[in-house]
Amino acid sequence: MTTAEIMAQLAQMGSASVKKVLLAHGAREPFFGVKVGDMKQIQKVVKKNHALALELYATGNSDAMYLAGLIADEAQITPDQLQTWAQQAYWPLLSESTVAWVAAESPHGYHLAQQWIEAPEEHVAAAGWATLASWLSLRPDPTLDLPALAQLLQRVVAQIHQAPNRVRYAMNGFVIALGSYVPALHPQALAAAQQVGPVTVEMNGTACQVPYAPDYIGKVVAKGNLGKKKKTARC
Repeated sequence: MTTAEIMAQLAQMGSASVKKVLLAHGAREPFFGVKVGDMKQIQKVVKKNHALALELYATGNSDAMYLAGLIADEAQITPDQLQTWAQQAYWPLLSESTVAWVAAESPHGYHLAQQWIEAPEEHVAAAGWATLASWLSLRPDPTLDLPALAQLLQRVVAQIHQAPNRVRYAMNGFVIALGSYVPALHPQALAAAQQVGPVTVEMNGTACQVPYAPDYIGKVVAKGNLGKKKKTARC
């Protein structure tokens, strides 16, 4: 399939009701309002196609950009390409999901995340923290820099309530990921989550809520899933 063919198919899949919901969450024109499940019909046909993913992301159409993340090849994507994607990811579905997932699956995720969390742009910094969370969910514990992660945890405790809106959300997700996927740092993450307490994030008037980290981590433990890694970040 070509980019033009996919864009035409996405246009046919678009839904006014889905579009209304996504607009409320921060999407903006141009986009069609396609359900993720419908996009995956295209993904099954295209599979991984990195060149096509780059073309789709470059359209600036949110539906195409999300689909690009589903078909991107994490082994081929370069740091420069990920940097471009992070800068262009103008709303949370792209910055904290698409970009973060592909970055975390790539060899460049941890290094780029460390850069992104220092960025002055809210969406890039949020992408950095979200990438770290996904990185933890995928990588074997022996490959993780535990002292560095513990320092990041303390940074979250010190800064989260003064951080920009979406950065607060992504920082909270990092604490949850650390407490859920890394048993060695679970006690520290749980203590940090309790110290941080509830995190307030403006959700543009939608019904979305910020997970309360201590409870979320507790549920993971109760289900016997502490330290259970994921096979892929993308969904």
